[in-house]
Amino acid sequence: MTQTTAQAGPRTGEATLDTIAWIRLSSVALPLATPVSDAKVLTGRQRPMTEVAFLFVELETAEGHRGIGFSYSKRAGGPGQFAHAKEISGDLLGEDPSDIGRIWTKLVWAGASVGRSGLATQAIAAYDVALWDLKARRAGLPLAKLLGAHRDSVRCYNTSGGFLHTPTEQVLDNAEASLASGIGGVKIKVGHPDGRQDLRRLAAVRERIGDDVPLMVDANQQWDRPTAQRMGRALEEFGLVWIEEPLDAYDAQGHAALAASLDTPVATGEMLASVAEHWELIRQGAADVIQPDAPRIGGITQFLKLAALAEHQQLQLAPHFAMEIHLHLAAAYPIEPWVEHFDWLEPLFEERLAISGGRMHVSARPGLGITLSEQARAWTQATHEVGTRP
Repeated sequence: MTQTTAQAGPRTGEATLDTIAWIRLSSVALPLATPVSDAKVLTGRQRPMTEVAFLFVELETAEGHRGIGFSYSKRAGGPGQFAHAKEISGDLLGEDPSDIGRIWTKLVWAGASVGRSGLATQAIAAYDVALWDLKARRAGLPLAKLLGAHRDSVRCYNTSGGFLHTPTEQVLDNAEASLASGIGGVKIKVGHPDGRQDLRRLAAVRERIGDDVPLMVDANQQWDRPTAQRMGRALEEFGLVWIEEPLDAYDAQGHAALAASLDTPVATGEMLASVAEHWELIRQGAADVIQPDAPRIGGITQFLKLAALAEHQQLQLAPHFAMEIHLHLAAAYPIEPWVEHFDWLEPLFEERLAISGGRMHVSARPGLGITLSEQARAWTQATHEVGTRP
């Protein structure tokens, strides 16, 4: 029944008040000022990251309502996302933009032969986010308020100052600067081949920022089970908020055993590409803190499904990256969450998110509250348009 409905064309009736008339896709390459390395680089699995590829979707309806959404890829995959989004773009024309759930299903079945997770759903995510942005803008509400906010600000922590390519002294200075700017916590990368180097680095950070500042670490999937167990025990003394991705992202059993054995909470989920994959983590008790990424799992529609599952298990929530989207989603989560601060994306948008008192604040701007900058236009490598702009 779902497949038949998804393949049907646009439906109009008394309740259809508007239709999608025009779509523009943009493939944007965001250069990073410094090549970025985490444990995956030190272990030879990846090269340092020099740019982030973004897929932007801009929508406009027959009544003149607009929305913007995006997805992204680090390293390979950006052109593939753009190609998939381009191929299915015509399927949105004439649809009622309010029918977000039905549109998501229609789009995922359009490319079902290449899967209902991964690159295909990440391409769909940009459309889905744009539809939610449009819906909130039309209502004159920030997205968080449209979803039903539990708070107007969210605890935030900084990641970008603690990568492994950064010398320890600079990591310390970055941590201090983050806290001085109003950010509430600090996360640093771990996963050196010699774990003692991680411990020395972490001890220096803890000494510099003090015992009361929330501190997290991220191993980026680089430990095996015995190493994660040993390092997890050694890290207990630092009073961490969580240990992130200590094991391979798909090792739910290993994460569950580790979470059961440590006092420090275990966080994971950012690399998973569907609600179904996250459900396996939740089902096995593999995470104390769940870290979904809305662009990676298919957008806001899928994120909301996952959030309901996480709340049912009383999990903490700390969405990965893309703070421009995740601030709103975290603000609507019932259990006090965290959101990750990355300043990398700031050049792409005209607006800036307000941060003070350790928290990131939801603005009064409708929707996501973002508009593409001229710099983003300058970094655009390809565009595609369908429909007619009203």
